[in-house]
Amino acid sequence: MSLFHRKEKERQIKIPEGLTRSERKRVKKIVTAARGGDGKPNTAQRSIPFERMFRDGMCRVRKGYYTKTIQYEDINYELATKEDQEAIFEDWCGFLNFFDSSVHFEFSFLNTTIDRDEFQKRILIPPAGDDFDALRKEYSQMLLHQYAQGNNGLMKTKYLTFGIYADSVKQAAPRLAHIQTDIINNFRQIGVYAYPLDGKERLKMMHQVFHIGDLERFTFSWDWLPESGLSVKDFIAPSSFTFGSRDMQVGGMYYAASLLKIDASQLNDETLKDFLNMESGQIATMHVQAVDQNKAIKMIKKKLTEIDRSKIDENKKAYRSGYDADIMPSDLVTYGRDAKAIMEQLQSQDERYFMVTFLIINTGKTEQELRNNVLEAASIAQKHNCSLMRLDYTQEQALMSSLPLADNQIHIERGLTTGATAIFVPFTTQELFQDSPEAVYGGLNALSNNLIMVDRKLLKTPNGLILGTPGSGKSFAAKREIYNVFLVTDDDIIICDPESEYTPLVQSLKGQVVHVSPTSTQYINPMDINANYSEEDNPVSLKADFILSFCELIVGGKEGLQPIEKTVIDRCVHRIYQRYFENPVPENMPLLEDLYNELLAQEEKEAQRVATALEIYVKGSLNLFNHRTNVDINNRVVCYDIRDLGKQMKKLGMLIVQDVRFVSR
Repeated sequence: MSLFHRKEKERQIKIPEGLTRSERKRVKKIVTAARGGDGKPNTAQRSIPFERMFRDGMCRVRKGYYTKTIQYEDINYELATKEDQEAIFEDWCGFLNFFDSSVHFEFSFLNTTIDRDEFQKRILIPPAGDDFDALRKEYSQMLLHQYAQGNNGLMKTKYLTFGIYADSVKQAAPRLAHIQTDIINNFRQIGVYAYPLDGKERLKMMHQVFHIGDLERFTFSWDWLPESGLSVKDFIAPSSFTFGSRDMQVGGMYYAASLLKIDASQLNDETLKDFLNMESGQIATMHVQAVDQNKAIKMIKKKLTEIDRSKIDENKKAYRSGYDADIMPSDLVTYGRDAKAIMEQLQSQDERYFMVTFLIINTGKTEQELRNNVLEAASIAQKHNCSLMRLDYTQEQALMSSLPLADNQIHIERGLTTGATAIFVPFTTQELFQDSPEAVYGGLNALSNNLIMVDRKLLKTPNGLILGTPGSGKSFAAKREIYNVFLVTDDDIIICDPESEYTPLVQSLKGQVVHVSPTSTQYINPMDINANYSEEDNPVSLKADFILSFCELIVGGKEGLQPIEKTVIDRCVHRIYQRYFENPVPENMPLLEDLYNELLAQEEKEAQRVATALEIYVKGSLNLFNHRTNVDINNRVVCYDIRDLGKQMKKLGMLIVQDVRFVSR
């Protein structure tokens, strides 16, 4: 007996005695389906169409077909100038042309529900056990309110999955790695940050596809598989699939899959953006397969030949019917013109030809919510002269085609050139949400409505400007950020207050307010220095640069200080600080008067000129800065109120406040 027959014998079904013929058939059918012998999936896990997921992110979808997934971030396309948009579009066309006919690729756009508990942990300010925990709680409530006002709890992510055919894993791995590197480099040329997903991250993404709206957390570890005897599909599959003719139920959610029929002769770059801006859980998938250039040209030539044959047939009908042979059906004329245009693009305009399948899966917690979301998607399609066709009796295939597996089971394709395919620009606006414990709230993204949370110290340029018209809330935004920084970080906060509007804020934070004015008894010595003044070995050099800027403001004029004057000032600065560092006690800290006296002691006439300019700030009516510092500048929050400084002194006051931050570190 052969092995095949032996297996068949072992699988023979034992049917109880005493049953009628119809009952025996029914029992046999039920048992066969339970065993999976009829070839149909009998579990939710068996419906998921991949064979094995590897730890490094490579997936064997079926025998001989392997895929990998790359996640990429957004860039500012919608707010860019027209020239920048055209440059991005051209780069995106070049990106698509990179793929040859041996690589199938899929763009996935997921609007999934955020785990509110997990997300709140990332934005809420934990208590610190000090006197400001009540303020932290109030600020956290404000963040939660803004979060609720924003993106309706949706997280929007974008992926690119690509697949190749290979005889084995060893053969597929190096080529997938090479393609992955090229794709990431091509993304980088556009200015897009992209990174590959490992196996666990790909499983988490598929878990999100099957659990939109139910907030079931993804928990998985590779170490669990040997002991439990489970497969990776057990950790991502929903509780059940119920596939109907026009919709489906995945766990407790309702899904409906539709195909975007591209009927418009021309599309604009807002088509994809409008679908992605829907405030509901959905999956948009675009399968793209490049056609070999020679094959594409032959295909278009064949179409042109068929059109010419149809024209000849129409001419014959015209002669037989006795009407003008030049009158052709409008559809035939349009098809011929479009086919010739495509042929010209393929042959002379560096265009490729792609077969595209665009799928939209809408979701809803109820059937009515699902219908509303499908109608909204259909109206968006109609707005762009397209139509949304419900995929009757192929809902399961459409859902599985929307997984990040680059496996298209819906064989309804539309041929598009590179430019027509690239019009589905996947970029809108760049998000700024840094997962840092010291990230502070910066508002809501004007386009996506997502929270802006940023840690300035992690940015390439940590500086910032708040610009706006009078009354638009510039001061309020600055005060809000000061509070936020105080509550979530240990950073020092130094405020230069030219309008005396930050005093109540600083007092509420138990900070130090320094009133700098000609009548004040609080003084700041601009000559203060310490060993930490500079990160370099010689702090006097940096202090000398500050004093040069100080003297340049005093001397004034179009040209400022002359080279000889700078040399003299630098010499004097080093001499007066040399005496201080020989015995660094507070009593030996130089004053502006020490610099004045040292300048008078120099022989150069330029030194006398600078000393004369300094005299009013040393012995005259503007001698405010010729005193030793008598305020606590080591407080964590220090505000320098310079409102009462005159016009002559305000620039100097701002410069000195900028320098004090180095001394108080």
